[in-house]
Amino acid sequence: MTEQRSDSSPTLRDVAVVAGVSPATASRALNGSTRNVGEEKLSRVLQAAAKLGYVPNLSAQATARGSTKMVALVVHDIADPYFSAIASGAIEGAEAAGLTVTMAVTDRSPDRELEIVSTLRGHRPHAIILAGSRIGDDQDALVEELRAYKAAGGRVAVVSQPGLPYGTVTIDNHRAAEDLARALVAHGYRRFAVLRGPDDLRTSRDRSDGFVAGLAQAGIDVEAMVETDFTEDGGHLAMTELLSRGLGGVDLVFAVNDVMAIGAMRALRDADLVPGRDLAVAGFDDISAATDVHPALTTVQVPMRAMGRHVIDLALAESDQGEVVWLPTSVVLRDSTPRRTSAPRGNVTPGSVRR
Repeated sequence: MTEQRSDSSPTLRDVAVVAGVSPATASRALNGSTRNVGEEKLSRVLQAAAKLGYVPNLSAQATARGSTKMVALVVHDIADPYFSAIASGAIEGAEAAGLTVTMAVTDRSPDRELEIVSTLRGHRPHAIILAGSRIGDDQDALVEELRAYKAAGGRVAVVSQPGLPYGTVTIDNHRAAEDLARALVAHGYRRFAVLRGPDDLRTSRDRSDGFVAGLAQAGIDVEAMVETDFTEDGGHLAMTELLSRGLGGVDLVFAVNDVMAIGAMRALRDADLVPGRDLAVAGFDDISAATDVHPALTTVQVPMRAMGRHVIDLALAESDQGEVVWLPTSVVLRDSTPRRTSAPRGNVTPGSVRR
Protein backbone atom coordinates (compact mmCIF):
# COMPACT_ATOMS: atom_id res chain seq x y z
CA MET A 1 0.00 0.00 0.00
CA THR A 2 1.52 3.29 -1.10
CA GLU A 3 1.34 6.60 0.69
CA GLN A 4 -0.62 9.42 -0.91
CA ARG A 5 1.52 12.03 -2.65
CA SER A 6 1.59 15.28 -0.71
CA ASP A 7 2.11 17.49 -3.77
CA SER A 8 -1.15 16.67 -5.61
CA SER A 9 -4.76 15.72 -5.11
CA PRO A 10 -5.52 12.00 -4.80
CA THR A 11 -6.33 10.26 -8.05
CA LEU A 12 -8.60 7.39 -8.95
CA ARG A 13 -5.51 5.18 -9.26
CA ASP A 14 -4.51 6.09 -5.69
CA VAL A 15 -7.96 5.03 -4.48
CA ALA A 16 -7.68 1.76 -6.42
CA VAL A 17 -4.27 0.99 -4.90
CA VAL A 18 -5.43 1.70 -1.33
CA ALA A 19 -8.60 -0.38 -1.86
CA GLY A 20 -6.69 -3.23 -3.52
CA VAL A 21 -8.84 -3.20 -6.68
CA SER A 22 -8.32 -2.31 -10.32
CA PRO A 23 -8.84 1.31 -11.46
CA ALA A 24 -11.79 0.13 -13.57
CA THR A 25 -13.48 -1.38 -10.49
CA ALA A 26 -12.79 1.76 -8.45
CA SER A 27 -14.29 3.88 -11.24
CA ARG A 28 -17.47 1.80 -11.41
CA ALA A 29 -17.85 1.92 -7.64
CA LEU A 30 -17.44 5.70 -7.44
CA ASN A 31 -19.49 6.73 -10.47
CA GLY A 32 -22.64 5.04 -9.23
CA SER A 33 -22.53 2.08 -11.57
CA THR A 34 -22.31 -0.97 -9.26
CA ARG A 35 -22.29 -3.40 -12.20
CA ASN A 36 -19.76 -6.19 -11.45
CA VAL A 37 -18.76 -4.55 -8.15
CA GLY A 38 -19.44 -6.70 -5.12
CA GLU A 39 -20.47 -5.23 -1.78
CA GLU A 40 -17.13 -5.97 -0.17
CA LYS A 41 -15.13 -4.26 -2.95
CA LEU A 42 -17.58 -1.36 -3.02
CA SER A 43 -17.09 -0.84 0.71
CA ARG A 44 -13.30 -0.91 0.37
CA VAL A 45 -13.35 1.63 -2.46
CA LEU A 46 -15.62 4.02 -0.58
CA GLN A 47 -13.49 3.76 2.56
CA ALA A 48 -10.31 4.38 0.57
CA ALA A 49 -11.84 7.43 -1.15
CA ALA A 50 -12.92 8.86 2.20
CA LYS A 51 -9.50 8.22 3.76
CA LEU A 52 -7.67 9.92 0.88
CA GLY A 53 -10.15 12.78 0.49
CA TYR A 54 -10.70 11.82 -3.12
CA VAL A 55 -13.15 14.05 -5.05
CA PRO A 56 -14.50 12.33 -8.17
CA ASN A 57 -14.36 14.02 -11.56
CA LEU A 58 -17.96 14.85 -12.46
CA SER A 59 -17.28 14.84 -16.20
CA ALA A 60 -15.74 11.39 -15.94
CA GLN A 61 -18.72 10.23 -13.92
CA ALA A 62 -21.05 11.51 -16.59
CA THR A 63 -19.19 9.55 -19.25
CA ALA A 64 -19.27 6.38 -17.17
CA ARG A 65 -22.95 6.68 -16.22
CA GLY A 66 -24.11 8.13 -19.50
CA SER A 67 -25.44 11.32 -17.87
CA THR A 68 -24.85 14.02 -15.28
CA LYS A 69 -27.19 14.99 -12.45
CA MET A 70 -28.27 17.91 -14.62
CA VAL A 71 -31.55 18.62 -16.35
CA ALA A 72 -31.25 20.86 -19.41
CA LEU A 73 -34.31 23.08 -19.86
CA VAL A 74 -34.55 24.61 -23.33
CA VAL A 75 -37.01 27.54 -23.54
CA HIS A 76 -37.94 30.10 -26.17
CA ASP A 77 -37.49 33.25 -24.06
CA ILE A 78 -36.57 33.31 -20.36
CA ALA A 79 -37.58 37.00 -20.16
CA ASP A 80 -41.16 35.96 -20.94
CA PRO A 81 -42.98 35.39 -17.59
CA TYR A 82 -44.71 32.35 -19.11
CA PHE A 83 -41.40 30.52 -19.48
CA SER A 84 -40.08 31.87 -16.18
CA ALA A 85 -43.03 30.29 -14.37
CA ILE A 86 -42.55 26.96 -16.17
CA ALA A 87 -38.85 27.07 -15.28
CA SER A 88 -39.70 27.72 -11.64
CA GLY A 89 -41.91 24.62 -11.54
CA ALA A 90 -39.27 22.55 -13.32
CA ILE A 91 -36.62 23.62 -10.81
CA GLU A 92 -38.91 22.59 -7.93
CA GLY A 93 -39.46 19.17 -9.50
CA ALA A 94 -35.78 18.66 -10.33
CA GLU A 95 -34.57 19.64 -6.86
CA ALA A 96 -37.02 17.20 -5.31
CA ALA A 97 -35.39 14.50 -7.44
CA GLY A 98 -31.84 15.54 -6.49
CA LEU A 99 -31.15 17.15 -9.86
CA THR A 100 -30.04 20.61 -10.94
CA VAL A 101 -31.55 22.60 -13.82
CA THR A 102 -29.55 24.52 -16.38
CA MET A 103 -31.27 26.59 -19.06
CA ALA A 104 -30.72 27.51 -22.69
CA VAL A 105 -32.71 29.99 -24.76
CA THR A 106 -33.71 29.52 -28.41
CA ASP A 107 -35.14 32.99 -29.15
CA ARG A 108 -37.93 31.11 -30.92
CA SER A 109 -35.52 29.90 -33.61
CA PRO A 110 -35.93 26.25 -34.70
CA ASP A 111 -32.34 26.27 -35.99
CA ARG A 112 -31.05 27.53 -32.64
CA GLU A 113 -33.13 24.91 -30.80
CA LEU A 114 -31.62 22.18 -32.97
CA GLU A 115 -28.10 23.54 -32.37
CA ILE A 116 -28.65 23.61 -28.59
CA VAL A 117 -29.95 20.03 -28.48
CA SER A 118 -27.01 18.85 -30.58
CA THR A 119 -24.56 20.56 -28.20
CA LEU A 120 -26.32 19.19 -25.13
CA ARG A 121 -25.87 15.63 -26.38
CA GLY A 122 -22.13 16.04 -25.84
CA HIS A 123 -22.65 17.25 -22.25
CA ARG A 124 -24.82 14.21 -21.40
CA PRO A 125 -27.47 15.81 -19.16
CA HIS A 126 -29.73 13.40 -17.32
CA ALA A 127 -32.72 14.80 -19.21
CA ILE A 128 -33.52 17.39 -21.86
CA ILE A 129 -36.75 19.35 -21.45
CA LEU A 130 -38.09 21.40 -24.35
CA ALA A 131 -40.57 24.14 -23.39
CA GLY A 132 -42.28 26.17 -26.06
CA SER A 133 -44.63 26.13 -28.99
CA ARG A 134 -43.60 24.07 -31.98
CA ILE A 135 -42.51 26.44 -34.76
CA GLY A 136 -43.20 25.25 -38.28
CA ASP A 137 -44.10 21.71 -39.28
CA ASP A 138 -40.71 20.12 -40.08
CA GLN A 139 -39.48 18.49 -36.85
CA ASP A 140 -37.52 15.62 -38.43
CA ALA A 141 -34.02 16.94 -37.66
CA LEU A 142 -34.92 17.73 -34.04
CA VAL A 143 -36.51 14.31 -33.54
CA GLU A 144 -33.38 12.64 -34.95
CA GLU A 145 -31.11 14.54 -32.55
CA LEU A 146 -33.32 13.63 -29.61
CA ARG A 147 -33.51 10.01 -30.74
CA ALA A 148 -29.70 9.79 -30.75
CA TYR A 149 -29.59 11.37 -27.29
CA LYS A 150 -32.14 8.90 -25.94
CA ALA A 151 -30.27 5.98 -27.51
CA ALA A 152 -27.27 6.99 -25.39
CA GLY A 153 -29.38 6.80 -22.22
CA GLY A 154 -30.86 10.30 -22.04
CA ARG A 155 -34.46 11.21 -21.24
CA VAL A 156 -36.70 13.68 -23.02
CA ALA A 157 -39.98 15.43 -22.23
CA VAL A 158 -41.65 18.54 -23.61
CA VAL A 159 -44.04 21.33 -22.65
CA SER A 160 -45.74 21.98 -25.95
CA GLN A 161 -48.46 20.81 -28.28
CA PRO A 162 -48.62 17.04 -28.81
CA GLY A 163 -46.66 15.94 -31.84
CA LEU A 164 -43.16 14.96 -30.75
CA PRO A 165 -42.83 11.28 -29.76
CA TYR A 166 -41.98 12.06 -26.13
CA GLY A 167 -43.81 12.65 -22.88
CA THR A 168 -45.69 15.92 -23.30
CA VAL A 169 -47.36 18.36 -20.90
CA THR A 170 -49.87 20.57 -22.66
CA ILE A 171 -53.11 22.52 -22.56
CA ASP A 172 -55.89 22.78 -25.14
CA ASN A 173 -55.15 26.27 -26.46
CA HIS A 174 -57.93 26.14 -29.05
CA ARG A 175 -60.61 25.09 -26.58
CA ALA A 176 -59.47 27.58 -23.93
CA ALA A 177 -59.64 30.45 -26.42
CA GLU A 178 -63.12 29.31 -27.42
CA ASP A 179 -64.14 29.43 -23.76
CA LEU A 180 -62.77 32.96 -23.48
CA ALA A 181 -64.64 34.12 -26.58
CA ARG A 182 -67.93 32.67 -25.32
CA ALA A 183 -67.43 34.27 -21.89
CA LEU A 184 -66.79 37.68 -23.43
CA VAL A 185 -69.87 37.41 -25.65
CA ALA A 186 -71.89 36.49 -22.58
CA HIS A 187 -70.35 39.57 -20.92
CA GLY A 188 -71.93 41.76 -23.58
CA TYR A 189 -69.17 42.28 -26.18
CA ARG A 190 -70.00 42.13 -29.87
CA ARG A 191 -67.19 43.63 -31.95
CA PHE A 192 -63.71 42.13 -31.63
CA ALA A 193 -60.18 42.52 -32.93
CA VAL A 194 -57.38 39.98 -32.46
CA LEU A 195 -53.64 40.60 -32.01
CA ARG A 196 -51.77 37.43 -32.88
CA GLY A 197 -48.21 36.19 -33.34
CA PRO A 198 -46.62 34.75 -36.50
CA ASP A 199 -48.69 32.08 -38.23
CA ASP A 200 -45.93 29.46 -37.98
CA LEU A 201 -46.11 29.66 -34.16
CA ARG A 202 -48.61 26.94 -33.26
CA THR A 203 -49.63 28.39 -29.90
CA SER A 204 -50.59 31.68 -31.52
CA ARG A 205 -52.42 29.94 -34.35
CA ASP A 206 -54.37 27.64 -32.03
CA ARG A 207 -55.42 30.48 -29.71
CA SER A 208 -56.40 32.79 -32.54
CA ASP A 209 -58.34 30.08 -34.38
CA GLY A 210 -60.05 29.00 -31.16
CA PHE A 211 -61.13 32.55 -30.35
CA VAL A 212 -62.54 33.03 -33.85
CA ALA A 213 -64.37 29.69 -33.57
CA GLY A 214 -65.86 30.69 -30.22
CA LEU A 215 -67.19 33.92 -31.67
CA ALA A 216 -68.57 32.10 -34.70
CA GLN A 217 -70.69 29.95 -32.40
CA ALA A 218 -72.48 33.19 -31.45
CA GLY A 219 -72.72 34.35 -35.07
CA ILE A 220 -69.97 36.97 -34.65
CA ASP A 221 -67.07 37.63 -37.03
CA VAL A 222 -63.74 39.22 -36.05
CA GLU A 223 -63.55 42.82 -37.23
CA ALA A 224 -59.75 43.00 -37.51
CA MET A 225 -56.73 40.69 -37.18
CA VAL A 226 -53.20 42.08 -36.72
CA GLU A 227 -50.11 39.84 -36.85
CA THR A 228 -47.07 40.92 -34.84
CA ASP A 229 -44.24 39.62 -32.66
CA PHE A 230 -45.24 37.36 -29.75
CA THR A 231 -43.89 39.95 -27.26
CA GLU A 232 -44.97 43.02 -25.27
CA ASP A 233 -43.42 45.32 -27.87
CA GLY A 234 -45.26 43.34 -30.54
CA GLY A 235 -48.55 43.96 -28.74
CA HIS A 236 -47.77 47.67 -28.48
CA LEU A 237 -46.93 47.87 -32.18
CA ALA A 238 -50.05 45.95 -33.22
CA MET A 239 -52.37 48.09 -31.10
CA THR A 240 -50.74 51.25 -32.44
CA GLU A 241 -51.37 49.99 -35.97
CA LEU A 242 -54.96 49.12 -35.13
CA LEU A 243 -55.56 52.60 -33.70
CA SER A 244 -54.05 54.20 -36.80
CA ARG A 245 -56.53 52.28 -38.96
CA GLY A 246 -59.40 53.35 -36.76
CA LEU A 247 -61.25 51.06 -34.38
CA GLY A 248 -64.44 51.23 -36.38
CA GLY A 249 -66.63 50.30 -33.45
CA VAL A 250 -64.44 47.51 -32.04
CA ASP A 251 -65.19 47.23 -28.32
CA LEU A 252 -62.69 44.52 -27.29
CA VAL A 253 -59.20 43.48 -28.37
CA PHE A 254 -57.97 39.97 -27.64
CA ALA A 255 -54.20 39.42 -27.62
CA VAL A 256 -53.07 35.80 -27.80
CA ASN A 257 -50.81 36.14 -24.76
CA ASP A 258 -50.68 38.39 -21.72
CA VAL A 259 -47.45 40.17 -22.55
CA MET A 260 -48.91 41.25 -25.89
CA ALA A 261 -52.08 42.37 -24.10
CA ILE A 262 -50.01 44.45 -21.65
CA GLY A 263 -48.17 46.02 -24.58
CA ALA A 264 -51.55 46.81 -26.17
CA MET A 265 -52.72 48.49 -22.96
CA ARG A 266 -49.56 50.60 -22.97
CA ALA A 267 -50.30 51.69 -26.55
CA LEU A 268 -53.81 52.73 -25.52
CA ARG A 269 -52.41 54.92 -22.76
CA ASP A 270 -49.91 56.41 -25.20
CA ALA A 271 -52.94 57.41 -27.30
CA ASP A 272 -54.65 58.97 -24.23
CA LEU A 273 -57.18 56.14 -24.07
CA VAL A 274 -58.09 54.21 -20.93
CA PRO A 275 -57.98 50.40 -21.13
CA GLY A 276 -61.21 48.88 -19.91
CA ARG A 277 -63.12 52.13 -20.34
CA ASP A 278 -62.42 53.23 -23.92
CA LEU A 279 -61.50 49.76 -25.16
CA ALA A 280 -61.65 46.40 -23.39
CA VAL A 281 -58.55 44.16 -23.54
CA ALA A 282 -58.12 40.43 -22.87
CA GLY A 283 -55.05 38.19 -22.88
CA PHE A 284 -54.06 34.58 -22.32
CA ASP A 285 -51.79 32.82 -19.74
CA ASP A 286 -52.48 34.69 -16.47
CA ILE A 287 -48.88 35.66 -15.81
CA SER A 288 -48.21 37.38 -12.47
CA ALA A 289 -48.24 40.82 -14.11
CA ALA A 290 -51.86 40.29 -15.20
CA THR A 291 -53.03 41.40 -11.75
CA ASP A 292 -50.35 44.08 -11.35
CA VAL A 293 -51.45 46.18 -14.32
CA HIS A 294 -54.37 48.60 -14.07
CA PRO A 295 -57.00 47.61 -14.81
CA ALA A 296 -56.34 43.97 -13.95
CA LEU A 297 -56.28 41.86 -17.10
CA THR A 298 -58.98 39.41 -18.18
CA THR A 299 -57.23 36.27 -19.34
CA VAL A 300 -57.09 32.48 -19.48
CA GLN A 301 -55.37 30.97 -16.48
CA VAL A 302 -52.69 28.45 -17.48
CA PRO A 303 -51.09 26.33 -14.69
CA MET A 304 -47.54 27.17 -15.74
CA ARG A 305 -45.67 26.10 -12.59
CA ALA A 306 -47.60 22.83 -12.55
CA MET A 307 -46.56 22.29 -16.17
CA GLY A 308 -42.92 22.60 -15.13
CA ARG A 309 -43.32 20.11 -12.28
CA HIS A 310 -45.25 17.62 -14.44
CA VAL A 311 -42.70 17.70 -17.25
CA ILE A 312 -39.92 16.75 -14.81
CA ASP A 313 -42.04 13.81 -13.64
CA LEU A 314 -42.52 12.70 -17.24
CA ALA A 315 -38.82 12.99 -18.02
CA LEU A 316 -37.86 10.89 -15.00
CA ALA A 317 -40.55 8.26 -15.50
CA GLU A 318 -39.28 4.83 -16.46
CA SER A 319 -41.84 4.44 -19.26
CA ASP A 320 -40.68 5.28 -22.76
CA GLN A 321 -44.23 5.86 -23.98
CA GLY A 322 -45.09 9.28 -25.39
CA GLU A 323 -47.64 10.05 -22.66
CA VAL A 324 -49.58 13.30 -23.04
CA VAL A 325 -50.66 15.08 -19.85
CA TRP A 326 -53.46 17.61 -20.41
CA LEU A 327 -53.76 20.29 -17.74
CA PRO A 328 -56.93 22.36 -17.22
CA THR A 329 -57.37 26.06 -17.94
CA SER A 330 -60.01 28.54 -16.81
CA VAL A 331 -61.23 31.95 -17.92
CA VAL A 332 -60.69 34.76 -15.41
CA LEU A 333 -62.76 37.90 -15.97
CA ARG A 334 -61.25 41.07 -14.52
CA ASP A 335 -61.63 44.85 -14.80
CA SER A 336 -60.04 45.17 -18.25
CA THR A 337 -63.32 43.77 -19.63
CA PRO A 338 -66.14 45.31 -17.55
CA ARG A 339 -69.58 43.87 -18.16
CA ARG A 340 -71.49 45.55 -20.97
CA THR A 341 -75.10 46.50 -20.21
CA SER A 342 -76.15 44.83 -23.46
CA ALA A 343 -75.11 41.38 -22.18
CA PRO A 344 -77.43 38.82 -23.79
CA ARG A 345 -79.44 36.15 -22.10
CA GLY A 346 -80.20 32.73 -23.45
CA ASN A 347 -78.10 30.37 -25.49
CA VAL A 348 -74.57 31.78 -25.02
CA THR A 349 -72.95 29.67 -22.30
CA PRO A 350 -69.32 30.42 -21.28
CA GLY A 351 -66.96 27.63 -20.34
CA SER A 352 -65.12 27.48 -17.03
CA VAL A 353 -65.21 31.10 -15.87
CA ARG A 354 -64.03 32.80 -12.69
CA ARG A 355 -64.86 36.33 -11.64
